[in-house]
Amino acid sequence: MRFGIDIGHNCPPDTGENGIKYEDNLTLDVGNRVIGKLKDLGHQVVNCKPVKSFSVGNSLRQRCAKANESKVDIFVSIHFNTFNEFANGTEIFSISDTGKKVAKSVLDEIIKMGFFNRGVKNGSHLFVLKNTNMPAIFIECCFIDSAKDMKLFNSESMANAIVKGLTGKLTSTPVISVPDETSNPDVSIIRLQKTLNRLRMTDYTGKPLDEDNEIGPATASAIRKFQEIVDIQQTGIIGNTTWAAINQVLAKPVIRKNHAAGIVMKYLQYRVGAEIDGIYGLYTEDAIQQFQRANGLYADGIVGNLTWRKLID
Repeated sequence: MRFGIDIGHNCPPDTGENGIKYEDNLTLDVGNRVIGKLKDLGHQVVNCKPVKSFSVGNSLRQRCAKANESKVDIFVSIHFNTFNEFANGTEIFSISDTGKKVAKSVLDEIIKMGFFNRGVKNGSHLFVLKNTNMPAIFIECCFIDSAKDMKLFNSESMANAIVKGLTGKLTSTPVISVPDETSNPDVSIIRLQKTLNRLRMTDYTGKPLDEDNEIGPATASAIRKFQEIVDIQQTGIIGNTTWAAINQVLAKPVIRKNHAAGIVMKYLQYRVGAEIDGIYGLYTEDAIQQFQRANGLYADGIVGNLTWRKLID
């Protein structure tokens, strides 16, 4: 069977929502795992996510065109929900009778993970379902702003559930995909030093850190520098709060105007030379655009994968 897998968003200016975790990170992780697992089972897979787009509408049209031109048998669009921090669970949208049957099969597998069953719903309002020529489903895996859902969520288990619902089978080999740095368990000193160097946190002399696996005065000063930038207590000691802030930055969420604030925004403002207030305003937009132009990027003010690569090695 030939599947069209649409990894939601991840194509600025078509970007996902932010919650406890970032939708773009999770759709990319789960989507890549689903693609790998389907291929392991012998199926043909067409990745329908565009490489680039100039608008959200253009991004959506490219996804549909790829599926239609490739004549896939089933189109699967993977997304995550956000609402009010209390809503939770899984829902899947479809239009055709065949699509609704596929949706129910996938939903039945996902709710085995413990998610609330929000049902199979009519997706006639969704562009990618209206404009694809084959049975299609739009999965809202769970709510990224729900602590309950995020506690239940696991990328590998979610991908397994989707694949089992689509095919009735599972591959026995776990698929390693994009790491979610927001929950990276590595709190070693050597990772800290390597990360501070990646983030351009120099020591008190303005030099990169020696990666010697020891927290001496130089490393402590770099820690304090990062803490000052993101506005957390400047102790020079690495604890849970500082690691959480570091991992938020390393997650490299897509940042756009009126869609960003807080720790990651403060780090970005430091790197592009804007006033560090944690708010994406006009002056910050101008500084980001100048940074993009200086690095040979399209100056749209959206901090996506290409801009992050210039910021963090």
